[in-house]
Amino acid sequence: MGSIGNKGRPLASHQAPLCTRTHQIGSLLLVVTTFFITRLLDGSSPPCPYISANLIPTPQSHVGLTPGGSLSWPERGYGSHLSLKIYVYDEDEIDGLKPLMYGRDGRITAEACSKGQWGTQVKIHKLLLKSRYRTRKKEEADLFFVPAYVKCVRMMGGLNDEEINQTYVKVISQMPYFRRSGGRDHIFVFPSGIGAHLFRSWATFINRSIILTPEGDRTDKKDTSSFNTWKDIIIPGNVDDRMTKTGATLVQPLPLSKRRYLANYLGRAQGKVGRLQLIKLSKQFPDKLESPDLKFSGPDKLGRIEYFEHLRNAKFCLAPRGESSWSLRSYESYFVECVPVILSDQVELPFQNVIDYSQISIKWPSTQIGPQLLDYLESIPDEDIERMIARGRQLRCLLVYALEGESCSALHGIMWELQRKVREFHQSAETFWLHNGSIVNRNLVEFSNWKLPMLLP
Repeated sequence: MGSIGNKGRPLASHQAPLCTRTHQIGSLLLVVTTFFITRLLDGSSPPCPYISANLIPTPQSHVGLTPGGSLSWPERGYGSHLSLKIYVYDEDEIDGLKPLMYGRDGRITAEACSKGQWGTQVKIHKLLLKSRYRTRKKEEADLFFVPAYVKCVRMMGGLNDEEINQTYVKVISQMPYFRRSGGRDHIFVFPSGIGAHLFRSWATFINRSIILTPEGDRTDKKDTSSFNTWKDIIIPGNVDDRMTKTGATLVQPLPLSKRRYLANYLGRAQGKVGRLQLIKLSKQFPDKLESPDLKFSGPDKLGRIEYFEHLRNAKFCLAPRGESSWSLRSYESYFVECVPVILSDQVELPFQNVIDYSQISIKWPSTQIGPQLLDYLESIPDEDIERMIARGRQLRCLLVYALEGESCSALHGIMWELQRKVREFHQSAETFWLHNGSIVNRNLVEFSNWKLPMLLP
């Protein structure tokens, strides 16, 4: 029998291990670690002094520059890369497209229409035809581009307003995919101040379509603007190719120290209050503000070289409202490195989602055109002007309708904006779908069997 001292003693095989110094150190480390983890998780404890909020990455919101000098688009709202498929209607595919492009007699040429401030209607079409994002299969397209040079055709007498209206309606009635989406995935270009009003019935037929236009407001002669900021895209005006090309341009910028004037306004009065005020101001302060009586037609018509030589001879280029809110002058200013001063309250500018225009231009109230404007401009130090010019020099490539191979162009900007408009699903008031995914019309006819002409609103 065992003694009292042996009662309760465990068997040798179940003996607890000895607590060595190693175990003691390990236990201490566990306690310390637990303490610091608790402190980090405790909201009442002060933040760690070694972590700066400035080191936490934030989403890029503006267009930026890569180390190689190319522009990079922000991922927020755009994605990391372009992924688009755009179908471009062929001029022979739809009856009526040719008159919208070349006039009723077919005598107007694309080359003639590619010049001047409305040339974007041709340039965008030609660039899309060569684009790697173009698809020739309608069934896989994200978007559909409808080519038309109607501003040019109208100006050159190729079609009148009534003919333009009737021809557009005729064209749309031959597009099943337009009917499928109610026009939401179709793109139209209207390159002038009148915007989509060139198509008188735009509000009835293409009010849901994507409109590319430089004009965001045309309420001076119309009851309503055709521009909708949620679906349409403001595009840059068409600056003379000889000023935007890489290398030697038509006219080179002057150093600030060699510019004769503080500011200039080069344009006609057109009976517009802001323009008349600037012309009057130039007569009061001829040494500060240049506003010559320029001839844009006739034997004394101002040549392009002379025009840009005037434009480059001031630090600030004033761009007041004319017949509409946008002005080509504000875009031309960047290519003579003159800071644009926008005097048009309702103006809409291209690519506002990614460009901070306060870094490259000035917008001044049109109700404050007077000596106070010149006083303000005169107070701006040259180093600030140089900074704005330098930033404008970096971003002006977004105003150039260059080939897609260029690292930066207006087409790139348009493509990124179009990508935001892409829908996975297409529907309209006259589109229906069944349990097996079939798209049908109101008479339950499958999409592939829809007959032309399409019924329109």
